[in-house]
Amino acid sequence: MADGSTFVQAFTILFREGLEALLVIAALAAFLRRAGAPEKITPLYAGAAAAALASLGMAWIFETYFDGNHNDLVEAAVMLFAAALMFYMSGWLFLRQDPKAWQADLNRMAERALGAGTVLSLAGIAFLAVFREGAETVLFLHALARTANGFDGSLLGGLAVAAVALAAMFVAMQWLALRLPLRPMFLITSAFLFVMGLRLVGQAIQEMQEQTIVSVHNDGVPEIVTELGFNGSWEALGVQGALVLGAIACLTLLSLRRSGRDADTKAKAAQALS
Repeated sequence: MADGSTFVQAFTILFREGLEALLVIAALAAFLRRAGAPEKITPLYAGAAAAALASLGMAWIFETYFDGNHNDLVEAAVMLFAAALMFYMSGWLFLRQDPKAWQADLNRMAERALGAGTVLSLAGIAFLAVFREGAETVLFLHALARTANGFDGSLLGGLAVAAVALAAMFVAMQWLALRLPLRPMFLITSAFLFVMGLRLVGQAIQEMQEQTIVSVHNDGVPEIVTELGFNGSWEALGVQGALVLGAIACLTLLSLRRSGRDADTKAKAAQALS
């Protein structure tokens, strides 16, 4: 029974901590493949691999100097930086959703649009998505091994099954992405990154709340908020609401500007024909 418990705990730790990071990386990899720029996936994976190594180093530091306790403020800073990158990429994808900008020569357009700065942002998102979960995962597994029978067959089996489950989810996302039209792929990835950014902001606020830097008021917050994995406090919801309103305002302004440009273009075309 103890072996079964260790198996379940090992599976849960890796699957729970790895799921969010994998979803971010899988969504971006699927976007790059669908946009005709598979060669840009290498920096994405390189960022994730670097984060895995950095996570091991950070876990060693936590274990050696902090008795296995992570620093809430450092984690909050990493989350906020990752959220900022996700908001940036979400907007970038939304602005480039128009198939007309890609259909003439997809590879050439992708190469131009996915410049060094954008690729660096993709690698940064992958690094932070893995890094913010990686050190915690190593520490949790180390603690589990100490309380169980070390890294025995049961613990390693749980990790193996979790890895297979995560890999299956990754493959499924790539398969689905190749069957989606380009515009929905851009919009879905943009919306996904925006929601993930909102969650990270809420989690960063929670870290600061644990340090009593930010107050906590959660009376009257619907239970579905926490069930969906969001911070169930009015402080977090207020910040997230402001970000949503800001995004809506930006989209409205962009839509108005685009409508104005289209009207000018039609007017000039009419004058040229008259």
